[in-house]
Formats: sequence, structure tokens, C-alpha cells
Amino acid sequence: MGNFMKHLKRTFIVILLLPLILIFAYIIFEIFGMCVNHISTANQTNKLQNFLEDKITDIELIEVNSETGNTTGTGNHVDSISKITFSTEMQIGEINNILSEIYDNDDFILNEDDNGNYKLKLRTLAPFWDNIEGH
Repeated sequence: MGNFMKHLKRTFIVILLLPLILIFAYIIFEIFGMCVNHISTANQTNKLQNFLEDKITDIELIEVNSETGNTTGTGNHVDSISKITFSTEMQIGEINNILSEIYDNDDFILNEDDNGNYKLKLRTLAPFWDNIEGH
């Protein structure tokens, strides 16, 4: 009888602690997802930068930024955003064709500013797109 009570007590404690264990596991999973999303965004930006440097011989990088989060305001997903400002003698149509080799036209926006520099913004879904960071 004493052994049965000991097992019953342990089972009861586990049942009481289970919600806390699940909450803790969820928090750890969300933190892991945030870390993976930020690493993925940094990798995306590095890949884009290297691609531009390989394909555009006279490129001069002015600014390289990346951010991870929800930028559309809908609050239901996480984006990986890479922003690169650069200058080159190439025309915008040529650059669009180069970018279309590896990116969908819906994923990037290329504009020319008043100084003749190009501003490129690449937006893709993060690996953990439904992470807390997007809500």
C-alpha cells in the first residue's frame, strides 16, 4: 500500500507539473524559431550580396541591412528582409533580369533613388514563418 501511494503521489505531481512543462517547451521552441529565423535572414542577405558582387562587375555597395519580423502589419507571419543599396553603370532592366535568374519577381523590389543608386529589397518567408515574432 505504501509503494502504491508513493507512485500515486509522483503521478499526481507530474500531472500538476505537465502544463508548466508544456509552456516551458513552447517558449523554448519559439526562442529556437526566432534564432533560426535571424540566422536564415543573415544567410539570405549574404547570399544576395555575393550574388550581386558576382554578377555585377562594377558594383559599389553603399549599405547592406537585414531584418526579421512582420513588415506588412498583418501580424500573421515572419518575413526575412534583405536591403542592399548599391551603385552601378548597369540599367535597372538588366539588374532585374539578373535577379530574376534566382529570385521570383514577386520577392524583390528594385528602385532607383534620386542619386542614381539602386535600392534592392528582397522579402521571403522565414523558415519558422508562424513564429511569435510575426504576431
